Amino acid sequence: MTILLSTLNARYAHASLGLRYLLANMGELQADTQLHEFVIGAKTTEIVEKLLAQAPRIIGFGVYIWNIEETTKVIAMLKRVAPQIVIVLGGPEVSYESNEQVIVQLADYLVTGWGEVTFPKLCTQILNGPKPLMKIHAGVQPPLSEIVMPYSLYTDQDIAHRTLYVEASRGCPFKCEFCLSALDKTAWPFDLDLFLGELETLHARGARLFKFVDRTFNLNIKSSLKIMQFFLDKLAANPDDPVFAHFELVPDHLPEALKEGTSQFPPGALQFEIGIQSFNPTVQALVSRKQDNQKAADNIRWLCEKSNAHLHVDLIAGLPGEDVASFARGFNQLYALKPHEIQFGILKRLRGTPIIRHTAEFGLVFDPHPPYTILATDLIDFATMQRLVRFARYWDLVANSGRFANTLPLILATAPFDNFMALSDWLYAKTDATHRIAMDRLAGLVTQWLQTQGLAVEMATAAISSDYAGQSHNIHGKSKPAVPPSTKNDVVAPQRQARHLAA
Repeated sequence: MTILLSTLNARYAHASLGLRYLLANMGELQADTQLHEFVIGAKTTEIVEKLLAQAPRIIGFGVYIWNIEETTKVIAMLKRVAPQIVIVLGGPEVSYESNEQVIVQLADYLVTGWGEVTFPKLCTQILNGPKPLMKIHAGVQPPLSEIVMPYSLYTDQDIAHRTLYVEASRGCPFKCEFCLSALDKTAWPFDLDLFLGELETLHARGARLFKFVDRTFNLNIKSSLKIMQFFLDKLAANPDDPVFAHFELVPDHLPEALKEGTSQFPPGALQFEIGIQSFNPTVQALVSRKQDNQKAADNIRWLCEKSNAHLHVDLIAGLPGEDVASFARGFNQLYALKPHEIQFGILKRLRGTPIIRHTAEFGLVFDPHPPYTILATDLIDFATMQRLVRFARYWDLVANSGRFANTLPLILATAPFDNFMALSDWLYAKTDATHRIAMDRLAGLVTQWLQTQGLAVEMATAAISSDYAGQSHNIHGKSKPAVPPSTKNDVVAPQRQARHLAA
């Protein structure tokens, strides 16, 4: 095999869409190119051994914020034991501020940005000459009509065991400064009929879990409705063989036509990821985020009350100009809208994002190591930021896990943010840990904390017991399926959507 395309995915269930795009567009080199994916946490020596077993001349690595440290170790070892192999890098983590990165210094070549045209051309030059003189090659962005879609490269194994990533469009017209999409000029749609034909083929092959990576799924409502109709037709044709779709929505753009389409989906079939990030208008203006907060709130409320979609709504702590009190108000406002999940994120300084322009004025201090998390601002000191980080982790364990649905209202009462912060501080004082806390121990701790707040032991215990009675893990840690598999195939709803089916 002449060329290997490789990356370290965050989990096995994550199949690299980017590498499959490269493989689909290799042209005459495709027959001599192969994918070889790994998962972070694998031993460096084992990854290197498996790569070398293919005897490649070129290895192209997809580099992301979650895998750069481990990929750097892999490349360093490759260069020690097989220096003759040409290493080419690509991906968002190495496309910006490249010269200062060790991984770029170790590699032979780097393709920044889009790779579908530039990577095959570079490989051809490496193999056949003339040898490229420049190390860094800016990726050429072709019209989307010239890019070969990669979906036929999902294997039967991928379809059976992994979530399939798809995209109906690339880019984003918005300029939120904490996001790499702020660097896009606009959003570009793929040919919708061709794209839907690819989805049809995947579905015929047995695919049932589709995650759209589009940054703005509801930007073009006509296209959104056609895509949703594809899934509605599949659901209508065979209700016993469900499909599951995940979309990212702009929160303040939900016209009646889209509401009508959304309302037709059965429980569990649809998940929306919605970025609020902050409800503070001053903060929104600072980071160039245009958002009608009232419309966004109204739309989230409508989706919660009038649709069966599962809502995963994001907030970001540590944005310039936002103190804890402001973030708490936004958290409480969002919680009152009753989304199924609040994703409590901590600001990260992704390489290349414009958020860096606020560093001096707002005292932004970021961890120099991936994932470049904010450590302090002029309004939130380091110790307080760590409390927020722990809040986010415990929120996932208690609230977003779905295991404490009956207990959570007792915890939050009339002051959601303050009460959960108090619980978070107390849990950390008791455990000195935010990971590897057994669920039975966590349940006991939550019960104990409720009692310290004056709740009768009988009421606290009853709430915890009722939660555990309906969960996939009971109080003793034994498991039972949360949702039975379909009678037509082995696909089970994603964990979040499954809660609708189990209700």
